[in-house]
Amino acid sequence: MSALLAPTLRFPTVAPAPAPGAVRVCFMIDRLSRAGTESQLLALIRELDRSKVRPSLVLLDGEDDLSRALEPADCPVVRLGVRKLFSPKAVSAARRLRAFWHEHKPDVLQVYFLDAAYLGAPLAKMCGVKKVLRVRNNLGYWLTRRHRVMGRMLRPFVDATLTNTDAGRDALVTKDGIRPERIVVMENGVDTSRFKRFMLPDTSKKRVRVGCVANLRPVKNIDGLMRTAKAALEQFPQLTFEVAGEGEQRAQLEKLHAELGLGDRFVLRGSVPDVPNFLRSVDVAVLPSHSEGMSNALLEYMAAGRAVIATDVGANAKLLDDGRCGLLVPPNDGAALVGALGALLANPLRAAGYGAAARRRADSEFSRGAMRARFESFYRDLAAA
Repeated sequence: MSALLAPTLRFPTVAPAPAPGAVRVCFMIDRLSRAGTESQLLALIRELDRSKVRPSLVLLDGEDDLSRALEPADCPVVRLGVRKLFSPKAVSAARRLRAFWHEHKPDVLQVYFLDAAYLGAPLAKMCGVKKVLRVRNNLGYWLTRRHRVMGRMLRPFVDATLTNTDAGRDALVTKDGIRPERIVVMENGVDTSRFKRFMLPDTSKKRVRVGCVANLRPVKNIDGLMRTAKAALEQFPQLTFEVAGEGEQRAQLEKLHAELGLGDRFVLRGSVPDVPNFLRSVDVAVLPSHSEGMSNALLEYMAAGRAVIATDVGANAKLLDDGRCGLLVPPNDGAALVGALGALLANPLRAAGYGAAARRRADSEFSRGAMRARFESFYRDLAAA
């Protein structure tokens, strides 16, 4: 068993008193990072109107430098330092957590990921927290039978499960047996202000850049994109491909890159801290994933006004308005992706039109302001109930 680090509390320098009637929501997650779920959580905490919702944050571990650096400045935070949940010293962490909740008196606990849920949900009910919400924003493709059994054991302590797509709701009903009335769909948002004054894509250029933002994991299908690129370059030599992201598949993908002889026509850029700047130079943005919930990358593509090609999985069709804001292709169909690239190259006005429509849709329906309003209304109704 790994040692338990000393739990650490951190509070803002000036902590304003909760506004009368503000709903107190405590968020609980393993640690903070730049991954999709963590980024959406941090964005939500930053956006919430403190006169309506007063957030606090519990980190099961959170002792690493990146997690510390990402902590929101105006939100009480407790780091429990728990690296292994099932350890005797987790009991002392639970006592610290009870003390934190006793001080901040949350009306709602919202938990992310398995370990945080296993510790937080039962303890919250024991401490008198009125409502416990569990978040699952993927389709559960990775869950084992053991995970599902433990999820059923946790169910009595959870008042509602949040997911960000209709597909996620359907998976929770059919695969996990959760009643539909106990599932709430809360869609993500994107910071559209970071993508202002972007030129629309132009696929008539002598060199057309195809970009992808993705972690290098099997579900993102970057190996499939490489094989597609090999076929596409034979028909459309003006293309170049770049992937922004890092992950466990790096060595495997580098080997495949060499085997396919892609050279500088397909570049693995690694982690890119400035995604808007990366997308600014991209003409076509692709999302080749095998599975998605509500893709943060796709929302960013739309906010940037890129011409988008995405696999028809998860919420992609809904985000792209069933093909009105970009092209949808079947998953695992390299030929269809090559055909979609050809269609955008052959009709630059169509590519620009997709980009403009996607930008308008992101601004009107999937901005951070729209996301904040959805959550604030939900928390208000939940507290009233």
